[in-house]
Amino acid sequence: MDRRRMTAIGVLVAAAGTAAAVTLPSFAGENPTRRTAPVASDGVAPEVLDALSRDLSLTRDQAARRLKTERWASGTVTKLRGELGADYGGSWLGADGTTLNVAVADPAQAARVTAAGAVPKRVDRGVAELDAVKTRLDAAGGEATPDVAGWYVDVATNSVVVVAQPGAEAAGRRFAEASGVSAGAMRVKTADEAPRPLFDVRGGDAYFINNAGRCSVGFSVVGGFVTAGHCGRPGDRTAGANRVAQGTFAASSFPGDDWGVVEVNDQWTPQGVVNDFNGGTVPVNGSTEAPVGASVCRSGSTTGTRCGVIQAKNATVNYPEGTVTGLTRTNVCAEPGDSGGAWLSGDQAQGVTSGGSGDCAQGGVTFFQPVNEILQRNNLTLVTAGAQPSAPPAGGGTTAPPASTAPATPPAGDATDCTGQVSRTGRIAAGRAQVQPDGRFFRVSGGEQEACVSAPEGARVVLELQRFTGSSFRTVSRAASAASADGVARLTADTPAGAYRYRVVGLAGAGEYTLAFSAR
Repeated sequence: MDRRRMTAIGVLVAAAGTAAAVTLPSFAGENPTRRTAPVASDGVAPEVLDALSRDLSLTRDQAARRLKTERWASGTVTKLRGELGADYGGSWLGADGTTLNVAVADPAQAARVTAAGAVPKRVDRGVAELDAVKTRLDAAGGEATPDVAGWYVDVATNSVVVVAQPGAEAAGRRFAEASGVSAGAMRVKTADEAPRPLFDVRGGDAYFINNAGRCSVGFSVVGGFVTAGHCGRPGDRTAGANRVAQGTFAASSFPGDDWGVVEVNDQWTPQGVVNDFNGGTVPVNGSTEAPVGASVCRSGSTTGTRCGVIQAKNATVNYPEGTVTGLTRTNVCAEPGDSGGAWLSGDQAQGVTSGGSGDCAQGGVTFFQPVNEILQRNNLTLVTAGAQPSAPPAGGGTTAPPASTAPATPPAGDATDCTGQVSRTGRIAAGRAQVQPDGRFFRVSGGEQEACVSAPEGARVVLELQRFTGSSFRTVSRAASAASADGVARLTADTPAGAYRYRVVGLAGAGEYTLAFSAR
């Protein structure tokens, strides 16, 4: 074994007897102690707080307080909507995310809203009446000209908004009037929007359709995942980012709606996490719907993680391919390559990317298909970070990581032994990931690499070897502890020269793990 091949951030791995140790530089004010992944705040991953802080110009504390308020608002809205009945006119958070406004068509109901901690807003129409107005526009959607970008219910103004291109306001009004909508219930908004589905994409995790187009995984469900409907039709076959056969579109709807369901084979295991495009993952712990005005973050491979606020629900978009209704409108930017990806509010799944207008240089508008509708329409169960499916359901596969180069049998020696040239320990939990050694990378001059990770008792982990490709780290080999009776995941890979790192991903359970690796 040539131990001179491995370096970590410029620190040479020197040979000393039969073993060598990777040492890392100590920075000013920092002791060379073991590093562990940051702990989530109130169940919200640090990556989400960082993205919110960046895109909404908040401090981390402000982002955490906002998410706490939004969780309260979601429960309060659900309660009030049931109590107010036909008098419920919609709800929205104020621009600062601290005030919950609830519209009421009957002023006598204002006291009930105040008692719940919200601010009552007197309106002329209940939200059911606004939805009925929008339904009339939906029915006439085929008559909308291309200069009408779409329409949506705006509860804050108690009206239905028709979005028209600049100079086409008259066309927007004619469309609404021809649909039988009264002038008092609608207004025309001018915006330079030309929404289109974001085809030819990678999202949270890239996948290929019929070895041609690319889209991205939205959220894992038992037996597969949900994504955008414009990505494929029933019977279309999918392959993962590694080009390994993955599954088949079992159902999809576009236009009209924009959702698709892919059933995966038994080589893939759906996990309740979202790629944060920063070397880690964000856990998904449910799908409680966030209100208008709430913050929301989107993951997509073109522009990474981007955040903004929900502007409206039940929006209709007039795509060139046809009208899609029931979407959620946001001010989050997106670009081609982000389609089909996951939308989260805190740790709660919200939807999958449909399409949008603009880009992340100038800003834009992006729409997503609500995930709960997809789950309900298709009788699906969302996979969450704390409840991973352990076996394929009858009649369908669940996902396991892509086929690994791990040997079929453990190396000679004690079956539970996990040793190597370099050793690191850390703590892991379901839905979390850690990069080793110590969040850094090492270099090899080419040849065989071996690694193993000993999972905590009762836990399952995936071990990934990743190589730097010039712009990002890509997984070149993978092994799962579930494949080994002794709870140890092992891999062997013959690799070219380059910079590498290991990534330990928690699938279930929690505790301390040991990683050991060597290069020859």
